[in-house]
Parts: sequence; structure tokens; C-alpha cells
Amino acid sequence: MRIRTEQIMTEEQFQHALEIRMIVFVHEQGVPLDIEVDEHENEATHVLAFDETGVPIATGRIRQYAEDTGKLERIAVRAEGRGKGYGAAVMQKLEEIGRSRGYCKFVLEAQTHAEKFYEKLGYTTVSTEPFLDAGIWHVRMVKQD
Repeated sequence: MRIRTEQIMTEEQFQHALEIRMIVFVHEQGVPLDIEVDEHENEATHVLAFDETGVPIATGRIRQYAEDTGKLERIAVRAEGRGKGYGAAVMQKLEEIGRSRGYCKFVLEAQTHAEKFYEKLGYTTVSTEPFLDAGIWHVRMVKQD
């Protein structure tokens, strides 16, 4: 199976990303809509991953966190795409975008159930204990190139 990833360039693509986030975060996980869509939407660079038929399955975004650091956020994969490489493809594309901007470090706040997924991609947990964000337990993770 070939996964295609693209940087979002149109409003239509952005709406697909929001739809995935609404399904995963708002409907499945109960994150309030007013905190899911935030003030960083316009400054972030968003990506989509598509299945072989062109259906958007996963999304994520990256924004500058520090001079040499990108923050990866809103990584979401529709239920039918989980465990099939879509999340890793989104992460790879986001890191590629970050490296093209000179970032040599990446940070993210992972839901604790996804911590192992990010570890497999080279991230290390740096928070001393889990913390609540939007009512969901998270850990802070970092990857240094």
C-alpha cells in the first residue's frame, strides 16, 4: 500500500484536515470544539495523508516552537487507517517540512496511549509524569536530529 502525503495548500484540503480532527478528537475523544480549533491554525503548516483511492485518512501540523525547533500537533488518523502507517507517514512529512526550515529538534505532547508509537519514530519522553490536556493524559516528547 502506498501512502501519499501532501502539505495542505487549499481551503478544501484544510477542511478535510479539520474533518479528520473533528472525528478523532471531538467525536471519539470528547475534546471540546472550542479548544480543538485554536489560534495556531494559520501559523501552522498542515499535512494530509491519503489512501490509494485519494481519500484523506490522516492529518497533522507543525509550527515553529523555538528558533531550531518545530512543534508537531494535532496528529490524527481516522479509525480505518490506524495501524497501517498513516500516522508515521504524516510524522515523516512534518519532520521533512521542519528540516527544510532548519529545525533540528522536534517536540510534541503525546497522548499516553500513543507514547510507544512516537518512541518507534525516535521520540523520547521528557516529562517527569503525565499531565492532563483537554481531559486526556499526555506526555511531552522530544526528538533531536
